[in-house]
Amino acid sequence: MTHTQTHYDVIVIGAGPAGYTAALRCAQLGLKTACIDNWLDKNGKSGLGGFFLNAGCLASIALLESAKLYHALVHDAKKHGISVQAISLDMPQMIQRKDDIIETLRLQLAEAFDYHKIDRYPARGKLLNNRQVEATPVDDSKLPIILDADNIILATSSTPVKLACAPIDNEFIIDSVAALHLNIIPKKLAIIGAGVVGLELASIWSRLGAETILLDAQESFLSLLDEQLAAEAYQIYRTQGLDIRMGSRVTSAKKDHKKVTINYQDREGTHTLRVDKLIVASGRTPNTGNLAAPEADLLLDENGYVHVNENCRTNLPGVYAIGDLSLLGPMLAHKGIEEGVFVAEQIAGIHNPIDYDVLPSVIYTDPEIAWVGQTEQALRAMGESIKVSSFSLKTNARAQAIGKNEGLVKIIAHADTDTLLGVHIIGTHASELVAEAVLAMEFSASSEDLARTIHAHPTLSEALHEAALGLKNRSLYSLFSQ
Repeated sequence: MTHTQTHYDVIVIGAGPAGYTAALRCAQLGLKTACIDNWLDKNGKSGLGGFFLNAGCLASIALLESAKLYHALVHDAKKHGISVQAISLDMPQMIQRKDDIIETLRLQLAEAFDYHKIDRYPARGKLLNNRQVEATPVDDSKLPIILDADNIILATSSTPVKLACAPIDNEFIIDSVAALHLNIIPKKLAIIGAGVVGLELASIWSRLGAETILLDAQESFLSLLDEQLAAEAYQIYRTQGLDIRMGSRVTSAKKDHKKVTINYQDREGTHTLRVDKLIVASGRTPNTGNLAAPEADLLLDENGYVHVNENCRTNLPGVYAIGDLSLLGPMLAHKGIEEGVFVAEQIAGIHNPIDYDVLPSVIYTDPEIAWVGQTEQALRAMGESIKVSSFSLKTNARAQAIGKNEGLVKIIAHADTDTLLGVHIIGTHASELVAEAVLAMEFSASSEDLARTIHAHPTLSEALHEAALGLKNRSLYSLFSQ
């Protein structure tokens, strides 16, 4: 596609959830918009969606659904009176299904860009100053071009952290991207990191039959979660067969006769572990390397995050940073999406601020974990007067009917005002259930509001209703929910 116009109202660098949302909203608002993105798939084909769609959470969810179906056929079909024989697993086909879903979503995004007349540049974008961007084509077939704009939005997402103790070769020691492309199930798999990404990958490969060991240097499991939920999650994952070893610091990992030899230390000393594959899933770092020319003077912190104010504005006039590039809120796709809309509307003269206090978080394991608001331990540390209620899914009729009754719903409200302060869920479809809590907190609802809301029966959402009733000792099934 030849571009004769090189001046834009807005240039977006990056086409992940934050970037493509910003570009689409800018175009909706009548702004002449360009989007620069350097993503290439395993076949060298450019596409929209960034890391999140192509190799991140969405790809992981697609693969997990296949793993859950396989696991259910092998382990749960008899409970339903279904006899299944000669079950076989076609791993390349499973990977292909995931890739087909991603390709469909990429094409839908491309159609949306075309509809809104957004100019796409498959290129590496570099900020030259607050008005100019250099775009270097990813195929290196053409010389870089200079684009200029009145406003520039930086949205280049993040990449997996690399560890010196476990150098990645993407054959035996692999990153979280390669972990979603394995065509052979490893008999024994280790994962460095028992955080969100590590657990999501463990949920996939353990269900497909891999003996899965998670090694994490932290002493406490999922320390960001409410402690009650973290303890519940730990118990559930261990029951599922995950070998979670907290307080285990990996000191070295290397390929050794088509295996990986891992050395790690814990309180009991030094240990050696041999596995077929090792996945490094120890966090993410912002993609700010080579994002801006030195003379642009873009302000970064010591960890590479772009310094922004509450309006996502950088130190350069007319330049914004959104999504994983800043420390405004956690590294979540929906956080980036909201910031993309927020910044686009700012540029158009509309100001609709984001309330980061009611931002939901989700871990896409099975069962899922989702929460919004404060944890019990944080509120008690602040000296808040609170009341707490939890309700087990073991008592929920719908959860029992579908055979997914692991987990609980926990609600925290202010003891005096009854305002909802936090809702924490572990269980099937927790990512969907938490939306009701987010809406309630967005409207400053009380637990009484939630308790007085009629919920259909039988549904999973009744667990939220019962937890709210429990705050006033009115839960009908509290006796069985302990």
